Amino acid sequence: MMRQPLSRAADPDARWLVAVMRLAFVLLLGTSLTRYLAHHFTSALTPWVIALSTALAVGHLSGLSERRPAWLATVLGSWAVLVLMAPSFAWCAVPLLYTVLRAFPPRASIPLVTALTALVMVSELRLPGADPTMVLLPPAIAALATAVFLYMQRQGVRQRKLIIDLIRARRELAAVERQQGALSERERLSVEIHDTLAQGLSSQQMLLQAAELAWEQDEAAARSHIRTAAAITARNLAEARRFVHDLAPADLAEQGTLEAALAALAEREAAESGLPVRFQLDGSPVPMSAAAQSALLRIAQGALANVREHSRAGRASITLSYLGDQAVLDVADDGRGFTLSPGGRGPNRRPGVAGSGSGRGHGLPAMRARLRQLGGTLTVESAPGEGTVVSAAIPLTSPPEAR
Repeated sequence: MMRQPLSRAADPDARWLVAVMRLAFVLLLGTSLTRYLAHHFTSALTPWVIALSTALAVGHLSGLSERRPAWLATVLGSWAVLVLMAPSFAWCAVPLLYTVLRAFPPRASIPLVTALTALVMVSELRLPGADPTMVLLPPAIAALATAVFLYMQRQGVRQRKLIIDLIRARRELAAVERQQGALSERERLSVEIHDTLAQGLSSQQMLLQAAELAWEQDEAAARSHIRTAAAITARNLAEARRFVHDLAPADLAEQGTLEAALAALAEREAAESGLPVRFQLDGSPVPMSAAAQSALLRIAQGALANVREHSRAGRASITLSYLGDQAVLDVADDGRGFTLSPGGRGPNRRPGVAGSGSGRGHGLPAMRARLRQLGGTLTVESAPGEGTVVSAAIPLTSPPEAR
Protein backbone atom coordinates (compact mmCIF):
# COMPACT_ATOMS: atom_id res chain seq x y z
CA MET A 1 0.00 0.00 0.00
CA MET A 2 1.36 3.39 -0.98
CA ARG A 3 1.98 5.73 1.93
CA GLN A 4 1.07 9.36 1.34
CA PRO A 5 4.03 11.72 1.80
CA LEU A 6 3.81 14.11 4.71
CA SER A 7 2.13 17.42 3.98
CA ARG A 8 4.03 20.65 4.32
CA ALA A 9 1.86 21.59 7.30
CA ALA A 10 2.76 18.34 9.08
CA ASP A 11 6.46 18.39 8.07
CA PRO A 12 7.64 21.83 6.91
CA ASP A 13 11.17 20.52 6.23
CA ALA A 14 10.00 17.82 3.82
CA ARG A 15 9.75 20.19 0.85
CA TRP A 16 13.35 21.37 0.86
CA LEU A 17 14.66 17.86 1.57
CA VAL A 18 12.76 16.54 -1.46
CA ALA A 19 14.20 19.38 -3.56
CA VAL A 20 17.75 18.54 -2.42
CA MET A 21 17.24 14.84 -3.23
CA ARG A 22 15.87 15.63 -6.68
CA LEU A 23 18.77 17.97 -7.39
CA ALA A 24 21.22 15.28 -6.28
CA PHE A 25 19.45 12.77 -8.51
CA VAL A 26 19.72 15.08 -11.52
CA LEU A 27 23.43 15.69 -10.88
CA LEU A 28 24.18 11.98 -10.40
CA LEU A 29 22.12 11.02 -13.45
CA GLY A 30 23.83 13.67 -15.57
CA THR A 31 27.26 12.57 -14.34
CA SER A 32 26.47 8.93 -15.11
CA LEU A 33 25.20 9.79 -18.59
CA THR A 34 28.26 11.99 -19.31
CA ARG A 35 30.62 9.21 -18.22
CA TYR A 36 28.77 6.69 -20.38
CA LEU A 37 28.84 8.92 -23.46
CA ALA A 38 32.53 9.66 -22.91
CA HIS A 39 33.39 5.96 -23.06
CA HIS A 40 30.61 4.42 -25.17
CA PHE A 41 29.36 7.16 -27.49
CA THR A 42 29.47 4.90 -30.55
CA SER A 43 27.71 1.99 -28.82
CA ALA A 44 24.45 0.70 -30.27
CA LEU A 45 22.90 1.08 -26.83
CA THR A 46 23.61 4.82 -26.66
CA PRO A 47 20.21 5.96 -28.05
CA TRP A 48 18.47 3.68 -25.57
CA VAL A 49 20.58 4.94 -22.69
CA ILE A 50 19.85 8.57 -23.61
CA ALA A 51 16.12 7.87 -24.00
CA LEU A 52 15.89 5.96 -20.70
CA SER A 53 17.91 8.65 -18.89
CA THR A 54 15.57 11.34 -20.17
CA ALA A 55 12.46 9.32 -19.25
CA LEU A 56 13.93 8.55 -15.84
CA ALA A 57 14.67 12.24 -15.17
CA VAL A 58 11.19 13.33 -16.24
CA GLY A 59 9.47 10.53 -14.34
CA HIS A 60 11.34 11.08 -11.09
CA LEU A 61 11.23 14.89 -11.13
CA SER A 62 7.45 14.89 -11.73
CA GLY A 63 6.86 13.80 -8.12
CA LEU A 64 4.27 11.23 -9.17
CA SER A 65 6.53 8.39 -8.05
CA GLU A 66 5.82 9.33 -4.41
CA ARG A 67 2.05 9.15 -4.88
CA ARG A 68 1.43 6.40 -7.44
CA PRO A 69 2.90 2.88 -7.04
CA ALA A 70 2.72 2.19 -10.80
CA TRP A 71 4.67 5.35 -11.57
CA LEU A 72 7.34 4.49 -8.98
CA ALA A 73 7.59 0.97 -10.38
CA THR A 74 8.17 2.49 -13.84
CA VAL A 75 10.90 4.78 -12.52
CA LEU A 76 12.66 1.94 -10.68
CA GLY A 77 12.32 -0.34 -13.70
CA SER A 78 13.86 2.28 -16.00
CA TRP A 79 16.74 2.77 -13.58
CA ALA A 80 17.32 -1.02 -13.28
CA VAL A 81 17.51 -1.35 -17.05
CA LEU A 82 19.98 1.55 -17.20
CA VAL A 83 22.15 -0.06 -14.51
CA LEU A 84 22.19 -3.34 -16.43
CA MET A 85 23.20 -1.51 -19.62
CA ALA A 86 25.64 0.87 -17.93
CA PRO A 87 26.75 0.05 -14.35
CA SER A 88 27.81 3.67 -13.69
CA PHE A 89 24.10 4.60 -13.35
CA ALA A 90 24.16 2.78 -10.01
CA TRP A 91 25.35 6.11 -8.55
CA CYS A 92 21.70 7.30 -8.68
CA ALA A 93 20.70 4.70 -6.09
CA VAL A 94 20.77 6.89 -2.97
CA PRO A 95 18.08 9.42 -4.08
CA LEU A 96 15.95 6.53 -5.30
CA LEU A 97 16.36 4.75 -1.95
CA TYR A 98 15.09 7.88 -0.23
CA THR A 99 12.04 7.94 -2.53
CA VAL A 100 11.29 4.29 -1.73
CA LEU A 101 11.66 4.83 2.05
CA ARG A 102 9.45 7.89 1.90
CA ALA A 103 6.76 6.29 -0.26
CA PHE A 104 6.29 2.94 1.51
CA PRO A 105 6.01 1.74 5.11
CA PRO A 106 9.10 -0.09 6.50
CA ARG A 107 7.70 -3.59 5.94
CA ALA A 108 7.53 -2.88 2.20
CA SER A 109 10.37 -0.40 1.74
CA ILE A 110 13.14 -2.41 3.46
CA PRO A 111 12.83 -5.47 1.13
CA LEU A 112 12.71 -3.15 -1.87
CA VAL A 113 15.79 -1.27 -0.65
CA THR A 114 17.55 -4.64 -0.22
CA ALA A 115 16.77 -5.59 -3.83
CA LEU A 116 18.01 -2.25 -5.16
CA THR A 117 21.19 -2.58 -3.10
CA ALA A 118 21.77 -6.07 -4.50
CA LEU A 119 21.44 -4.67 -8.02
CA VAL A 120 24.03 -1.97 -7.22
CA MET A 121 26.41 -4.64 -5.86
CA VAL A 122 26.07 -6.66 -9.05
CA SER A 123 26.73 -3.57 -11.18
CA GLU A 124 29.86 -2.78 -9.12
CA LEU A 125 31.25 -6.21 -9.89
CA ARG A 126 30.62 -5.67 -13.62
CA LEU A 127 32.76 -2.53 -13.79
CA PRO A 128 36.15 -3.05 -15.52
CA GLY A 129 38.90 -3.47 -12.94
CA ALA A 130 36.42 -3.46 -10.05
CA ASP A 131 37.83 -3.92 -6.57
CA PRO A 132 36.00 -6.83 -4.89
CA THR A 133 36.20 -5.09 -1.53
CA MET A 134 34.14 -2.22 -2.93
CA VAL A 135 31.14 -4.52 -3.10
CA LEU A 136 30.69 -3.98 0.65
CA LEU A 137 30.24 -0.22 0.21
CA PRO A 138 26.67 -0.22 -1.25
CA PRO A 139 25.11 -2.31 1.57
CA ALA A 140 26.88 -0.20 4.19
CA ILE A 141 25.57 3.04 2.65
CA ALA A 142 22.09 1.57 2.20
CA ALA A 143 21.96 0.29 5.80
CA LEU A 144 23.16 3.63 7.16
CA ALA A 145 20.73 5.66 5.06
CA THR A 146 17.81 3.40 5.95
CA ALA A 147 18.61 3.43 9.69
CA VAL A 148 18.96 7.22 9.79
CA PHE A 149 15.79 7.74 7.78
CA LEU A 150 13.67 5.39 9.93
CA TYR A 151 15.08 6.84 13.15
CA MET A 152 14.32 10.43 12.09
CA GLN A 153 10.90 9.38 10.86
CA ARG A 154 10.01 7.78 14.21
CA GLN A 155 11.37 10.79 16.05
CA GLY A 156 9.14 12.98 13.92
CA VAL A 157 6.11 10.81 14.69
CA ARG A 158 6.86 11.01 18.42
CA GLN A 159 7.31 14.77 18.24
CA ARG A 160 4.04 15.21 16.35
CA LYS A 161 2.28 13.02 18.93
CA LEU A 162 3.78 15.13 21.71
CA ILE A 163 2.63 18.32 19.98
CA ILE A 164 -0.87 16.90 19.59
CA ASP A 165 -0.90 15.94 23.28
CA LEU A 166 0.28 19.43 24.24
CA ILE A 167 -2.39 21.06 22.09
CA ARG A 168 -5.03 18.78 23.62
CA ALA A 169 -3.76 19.57 27.13
CA ARG A 170 -3.82 23.27 26.37
CA ARG A 171 -7.39 23.04 25.12
CA GLU A 172 -8.41 21.06 28.21
CA LEU A 173 -6.70 23.63 30.44
CA ALA A 174 -8.50 26.44 28.63
CA ALA A 175 -11.79 24.59 29.12
CA VAL A 176 -11.06 24.17 32.83
CA GLU A 177 -10.16 27.85 33.11
CA ARG A 178 -13.39 28.81 31.37
CA GLN A 179 -15.33 26.52 33.73
CA GLN A 180 -13.57 28.00 36.75
CA GLY A 181 -14.31 31.48 35.45
CA ALA A 182 -17.97 30.55 35.03
CA LEU A 183 -18.10 29.09 38.55
CA SER A 184 -16.40 32.18 39.95
CA GLU A 185 -18.87 34.44 38.18
CA ARG A 186 -21.74 32.25 39.38
CA GLU A 187 -20.45 32.55 42.95
CA ARG A 188 -20.13 36.31 42.55
CA LEU A 189 -23.68 36.61 41.27
CA SER A 190 -25.06 34.33 44.00
CA VAL A 191 -23.38 36.44 46.68
CA GLU A 192 -24.60 39.68 45.10
CA ILE A 193 -28.13 38.32 44.75
CA HIS A 194 -28.15 37.19 48.37
CA ASP A 195 -26.85 40.50 49.67
CA THR A 196 -29.14 42.67 47.52
CA LEU A 197 -32.17 41.12 45.84
CA ALA A 198 -32.81 38.33 48.34
CA GLN A 199 -32.48 40.63 51.34
CA GLY A 200 -34.62 43.28 49.68
CA LEU A 201 -37.32 40.78 48.73
CA SER A 202 -37.34 39.51 52.31
CA SER A 203 -37.82 43.06 53.60
CA GLN A 204 -40.57 43.68 51.06
CA GLN A 205 -42.34 40.50 52.13
CA MET A 206 -42.24 41.51 55.78
CA LEU A 207 -43.46 45.03 55.01
CA LEU A 208 -46.29 43.80 52.79
CA GLN A 209 -47.37 41.28 55.41
CA ALA A 210 -47.35 44.03 58.01
CA ALA A 211 -49.39 46.27 55.68
CA GLU A 212 -51.94 43.49 55.15
CA LEU A 213 -52.35 43.00 58.89
CA ALA A 214 -52.65 46.73 59.58
CA TRP A 215 -54.88 47.59 56.61
CA GLU A 216 -58.21 47.33 58.45
CA GLN A 217 -57.13 48.90 61.76
CA ASP A 218 -54.52 51.49 60.67
CA GLU A 219 -54.67 52.39 56.99
CA ALA A 220 -52.01 55.11 57.36
CA ALA A 221 -49.51 52.62 58.82
CA ALA A 222 -50.32 50.14 56.05
CA ARG A 223 -49.73 52.78 53.38
CA SER A 224 -46.44 53.68 55.06
CA HIS A 225 -45.35 50.03 54.91
CA ILE A 226 -46.28 49.88 51.21
CA ARG A 227 -44.33 53.08 50.45
CA THR A 228 -41.30 51.67 52.25
CA ALA A 229 -41.61 48.42 50.30
CA ALA A 230 -41.78 50.41 47.04
CA ALA A 231 -38.64 52.33 48.00
CA ILE A 232 -36.84 49.05 48.72
CA THR A 233 -37.99 47.75 45.32
CA ALA A 234 -36.54 50.79 43.54
CA ARG A 235 -33.27 50.46 45.41
CA ASN A 236 -33.04 46.74 44.64
CA LEU A 237 -33.65 47.44 40.97
CA ALA A 238 -30.74 49.89 40.98
CA GLU A 239 -28.55 47.38 42.81
CA ALA A 240 -29.45 44.63 40.33
CA ARG A 241 -28.43 46.80 37.41
CA ARG A 242 -25.16 47.70 39.09
CA PHE A 243 -24.00 44.21 40.04
CA VAL A 244 -24.93 42.84 36.61
CA HIS A 245 -22.45 45.40 35.23
CA ASP A 246 -20.01 44.62 38.09
CA LEU A 247 -20.23 48.16 39.46
CA ALA A 248 -19.87 49.40 43.01
CA PRO A 249 -22.95 49.19 45.31
CA ALA A 250 -25.43 51.99 44.80
CA ASP A 251 -24.96 53.34 48.36
CA LEU A 252 -21.20 53.51 47.88
CA ALA A 253 -21.54 55.21 44.50
CA GLU A 254 -24.01 57.77 45.85
CA GLN A 255 -22.29 58.56 49.17
CA GLY A 256 -18.72 58.53 47.84
CA THR A 257 -17.03 57.02 50.92
CA LEU A 258 -17.47 53.84 52.89
CA GLU A 259 -18.08 55.76 56.12
CA ALA A 260 -20.86 57.82 54.56
CA ALA A 261 -22.39 54.73 52.94
CA LEU A 262 -22.45 52.84 56.28
CA ALA A 263 -23.98 55.84 58.03
CA ALA A 264 -26.68 56.06 55.33
CA LEU A 265 -27.29 52.32 55.64
CA ALA A 266 -27.80 52.62 59.43
CA GLU A 267 -30.17 55.53 58.98
CA ARG A 268 -32.21 53.82 56.28
CA GLU A 269 -32.40 50.54 58.21
CA ALA A 270 -33.73 52.39 61.24
CA ALA A 271 -36.33 54.19 59.12
CA GLU A 272 -37.50 51.09 57.27
CA SER A 273 -37.53 48.50 60.03
CA GLY A 274 -37.99 50.65 63.11
CA LEU A 275 -34.88 49.04 64.64
CA PRO A 276 -32.53 51.68 66.08
CA VAL A 277 -29.18 51.33 64.33
CA ARG A 278 -26.18 53.45 65.32
CA PHE A 279 -23.06 53.99 63.21
CA GLN A 280 -19.71 54.70 64.81
CA LEU A 281 -16.30 55.42 63.27
CA ASP A 282 -13.12 54.66 65.21
CA GLY A 283 -9.78 55.94 63.95
CA SER A 284 -8.89 58.01 60.94
CA PRO A 285 -10.05 56.73 57.57
CA VAL A 286 -7.31 55.62 55.18
CA PRO A 287 -7.51 54.79 51.46
CA MET A 288 -9.00 51.37 50.76
CA SER A 289 -9.51 49.45 47.52
CA ALA A 290 -12.91 49.62 45.85
CA ALA A 291 -13.27 45.85 46.25
CA ALA A 292 -12.64 46.08 50.00
CA GLN A 293 -15.15 48.91 50.42
CA SER A 294 -17.79 47.03 48.44
CA ALA A 295 -17.17 43.87 50.48
CA LEU A 296 -17.51 45.63 53.86
CA LEU A 297 -20.68 47.43 52.76
CA ARG A 298 -22.25 44.20 51.48
CA ILE A 299 -21.30 42.42 54.72
CA ALA A 300 -22.93 45.19 56.75
CA GLN A 301 -26.09 44.91 54.63
CA GLY A 302 -26.20 41.13 55.06
CA ALA A 303 -25.54 41.27 58.79
CA LEU A 304 -28.30 43.86 59.34
CA ALA A 305 -30.70 41.73 57.29
CA ASN A 306 -29.96 38.78 59.59
CA VAL A 307 -30.53 41.02 62.64
CA ARG A 308 -33.86 42.19 61.24
CA GLU A 309 -35.09 38.72 60.33
CA HIS A 310 -33.76 36.49 63.09
CA SER A 311 -32.47 38.29 66.17
CA ARG A 312 -35.57 40.04 67.60
CA ALA A 313 -33.13 42.72 68.74
CA GLY A 314 -34.03 46.02 70.36
CA ARG A 315 -31.07 47.87 68.88
CA ALA A 316 -28.04 47.32 66.65
CA SER A 317 -24.81 49.10 65.85
CA ILE A 318 -22.31 49.35 63.02
CA THR A 319 -18.72 50.16 63.93
CA LEU A 320 -15.93 50.75 61.40
CA SER A 321 -12.47 50.78 62.98
CA TYR A 322 -9.13 51.59 61.37
CA LEU A 323 -6.49 49.70 63.33
CA GLY A 324 -3.22 50.52 61.66
CA ASP A 325 -2.77 47.68 59.18
CA GLN A 326 -6.40 46.58 58.90
CA ALA A 327 -9.97 47.81 58.80
CA VAL A 328 -12.51 46.06 61.02
CA LEU A 329 -16.28 46.20 60.60
CA ASP A 330 -18.41 45.13 63.59
CA VAL A 331 -22.17 44.65 63.36
CA ALA A 332 -23.63 43.99 66.83
CA ASP A 333 -27.14 43.48 68.17
CA ASP A 334 -28.72 42.78 71.57
CA GLY A 335 -31.02 40.07 70.24
CA ARG A 336 -31.62 36.53 71.36
CA GLY A 337 -28.35 35.21 69.87
CA PHE A 338 -27.72 31.58 69.02
CA THR A 339 -25.50 28.64 69.77
CA LEU A 340 -22.37 28.59 67.66
CA SER A 341 -21.52 25.45 65.72
CA PRO A 342 -18.24 23.65 66.55
CA GLY A 343 -15.39 25.90 65.48
CA GLY A 344 -17.46 29.04 66.00
CA ARG A 345 -18.04 29.57 62.28
CA GLY A 346 -21.80 30.09 62.45
CA PRO A 347 -25.12 29.11 64.04
CA ASN A 348 -25.81 25.54 65.01
CA ARG A 349 -28.38 24.55 62.40
CA ARG A 350 -31.12 22.97 64.43
CA PRO A 351 -34.80 23.77 63.91
CA GLY A 352 -35.96 26.46 66.29
CA VAL A 353 -32.50 27.80 67.11
CA ALA A 354 -32.41 31.57 66.96
CA GLY A 355 -30.47 32.96 64.07
CA SER A 356 -30.16 29.66 62.29
CA GLY A 357 -31.81 31.05 59.21
CA SER A 358 -33.59 27.84 58.39
CA GLY A 359 -33.89 27.35 54.67
CA ARG A 360 -31.31 30.05 53.93
CA GLY A 361 -27.86 29.62 55.42
CA HIS A 362 -26.04 31.53 52.66
CA GLY A 363 -25.23 34.75 54.59
CA LEU A 364 -22.14 33.83 56.59
CA PRO A 365 -20.58 31.64 53.85
CA ALA A 366 -21.09 34.51 51.39
CA MET A 367 -19.39 36.93 53.78
CA ARG A 368 -16.46 34.56 54.23
CA ALA A 369 -16.16 34.09 50.47
CA ARG A 370 -15.94 37.86 49.98
CA LEU A 371 -13.31 38.26 52.69
CA ARG A 372 -11.28 35.27 51.51
CA GLN A 373 -10.74 36.93 48.13
CA LEU A 374 -9.34 39.98 49.93
CA GLY A 375 -7.23 38.12 52.48
CA GLY A 376 -9.64 38.99 55.29
CA THR A 377 -11.34 37.03 58.05
CA LEU A 378 -14.82 36.79 59.55
CA THR A 379 -15.48 36.23 63.25
CA VAL A 380 -18.88 35.52 64.82
CA GLU A 381 -19.49 35.86 68.56
CA SER A 382 -22.86 34.88 69.98
CA ALA A 383 -24.63 32.99 72.74
CA PRO A 384 -28.32 32.43 73.49
CA GLY A 385 -29.78 35.55 75.08
CA GLU A 386 -26.57 37.59 74.75
CA GLY A 387 -26.86 39.02 71.26
CA THR A 388 -24.49 38.62 68.31
CA VAL A 389 -21.39 40.36 66.96
CA VAL A 390 -20.26 39.78 63.37
CA SER A 391 -16.74 41.09 62.84
CA ALA A 392 -15.07 41.40 59.41
CA ALA A 393 -11.38 42.30 59.19
CA ILE A 394 -9.62 43.25 55.95
CA PRO A 395 -5.91 44.09 55.64
CA LEU A 396 -5.38 47.60 54.33
CA THR A 397 -2.64 46.23 52.03
CA SER A 398 -4.85 44.11 49.80
CA PRO A 399 -3.69 41.16 47.68
CA PRO A 400 -2.75 42.19 44.12
CA GLU A 401 -5.85 40.57 42.60
CA ALA A 402 -8.10 42.63 44.87
CA ARG A 403 -6.62 46.00 44.02
